[in-house]
Amino acid sequence: MGADAPRDPASDRAPGRATRPVGFAANAPDPARSRSARRRGRPEVAIVVDPRFPGGTAGAVAAEIAALAPHATIEVHALRTRMFRERPVNPRLAATLEALGLTLVEDAPVIRAETIVLHNPSSLKRDRGLAPRLSAARAFVVCHENFLRPGGAEGFDVGHCLGQIEAGLACGTPILAPISPWNREGVLGWQTRETEAPGADWPVAPLDWFNVIDLAATAPSEAPRDRRGRHSRPGFEKFPPFERLRAQFPAHAESCAILGADNLMGGAGTPEHWRLMRFGAMEPARFLSEIDFFVYFTNPLWQESFGRVIAEAIAAGKVVITDPGTAAAFGPAVIADPEEGRGENLDRIIAEFVADPARYRSFARAAQTSLARFRPEVFARQFLSLIDMPATAPHAAL
Repeated sequence: MGADAPRDPASDRAPGRATRPVGFAANAPDPARSRSARRRGRPEVAIVVDPRFPGGTAGAVAAEIAALAPHATIEVHALRTRMFRERPVNPRLAATLEALGLTLVEDAPVIRAETIVLHNPSSLKRDRGLAPRLSAARAFVVCHENFLRPGGAEGFDVGHCLGQIEAGLACGTPILAPISPWNREGVLGWQTRETEAPGADWPVAPLDWFNVIDLAATAPSEAPRDRRGRHSRPGFEKFPPFERLRAQFPAHAESCAILGADNLMGGAGTPEHWRLMRFGAMEPARFLSEIDFFVYFTNPLWQESFGRVIAEAIAAGKVVITDPGTAAAFGPAVIADPEEGRGENLDRIIAEFVADPARYRSFARAAQTSLARFRPEVFARQFLSLIDMPATAPHAAL
């Protein structure tokens, strides 16, 4: 999209907004219901997100809502940013709200709650201001998008996005919530460097706001073979340079499959032995059932902030091989290749696992066990401990 002329962000609405799916509401929450929830002792939480996010952000928010619903009174508010004007509500998020009997609140001029959680501030990068005002005793801004890229370049105009939140928020100092070790490193590095920007002096949550993982484990293969695969959205940032990708998925592998290969299909020089599928052409679980090694590297100028696809592959019983930065969120549950798929190390790792099926199974099962630290009940306990911190402003300042 090109540059947009300045306009009132409240007027920037996606086409077709007059017709909403059943279960979605265009009204602000009922204050009487909110007061009743507080009397029952349940924390009152407003989750604010652009509901049209594709991929990992929507999946993470949906899983978070499901994890918190048994412990808090949840209201989910839609941001309608310029970033996703032509997209519908993400189906995974819509299904979660329907299953929980929650409505997606649209167009509330003021969002009030004891705790507000605003997801992915990078969605505001094309906006001029935050349309709803936010009134809370405490507010967390969950930093899904990395503030800094590998090499130190800013991932997006962080100060512009945080400035909109700061201007629209009536509470004490908001709290930045990184989602992984790499993401945290970027947040702290950005704050150290951009000392005059909005958000540079905001406190950072002491614990990572990790993606909630609640996936059934599949038994690893009894006889692994050199069947390599990867899946992601088709964006160029998700893929390494072409020659590096060719080395990671070579002709001598038994099979090489790529889901989300929209930008590779029909291109000159695309290897004939690659099995390429468009994003969404197959359910990830089915795709993962057809491989034994999940080989996942991205553009060297971009870095996954968490890597939900990694967790999906682990749960499916696959050995995951990725770069050290992405591996940091999962520790010994994945293989960190210091060569990042550029040398012979990747082939050696796979060959050793294929030659020792018992080791393959042992590694994959241990990796699955390690996902317990991302389970819903762990996230809920951590969240409740965070909101137990002293509030920085009275509730309902607006």
